[in-house]
Amino acid sequence: VIMGSESDAVVMDAAVAVLKKFNVPFEYKVVSAHRSPDWMYEFARNADAQNIKVIIAGAGGAAHLPGMVAALCTIPVIGVPVKSSNSLDGWDSLLSIAQMPKDIPVATMAVNGAHNAALFAVEILSVSDARLKEQLGVLKQDNADKVVAQNVSLASRGV
Repeated sequence: VIMGSESDAVVMDAAVAVLKKFNVPFEYKVVSAHRSPDWMYEFARNADAQNIKVIIAGAGGAAHLPGMVAALCTIPVIGVPVKSSNSLDGWDSLLSIAQMPKDIPVATMAVNGAHNAALFAVEILSVSDARLKEQLGVLKQDNADKVVAQNVSLASRGV
């Protein structure tokens, strides 16, 4: 889990919570495309050698981090547009991440969608991890059970 600035941690903490829930090991660091491009380049170029399987990259404003990392490595990158103090309600970040050129894919989540980014990362990892696949199945069933309970609650209103 990387982000362009420590201020993005307010959003990216949601990804950390999901990864912890699924007991997925992770790194959590600032890797700025603008303030530390050499460090970003080194991180992305060495990601395979570090045995990183998927990268969740959060960025606000111009939001170049997810795309630049995706351009430099062959690991799936999930972009989280962050509505930051210098963004245009998150739209600039969303468009910067979603509108990638051909051959540089970045899976793009909703603005501030770090929770779903981590779930998507878990789904990617579950392709080769039966434990994660089972945990995701439990989550899906829990969600279905919540809908049943909500319908019971609505029915009890007598409307």
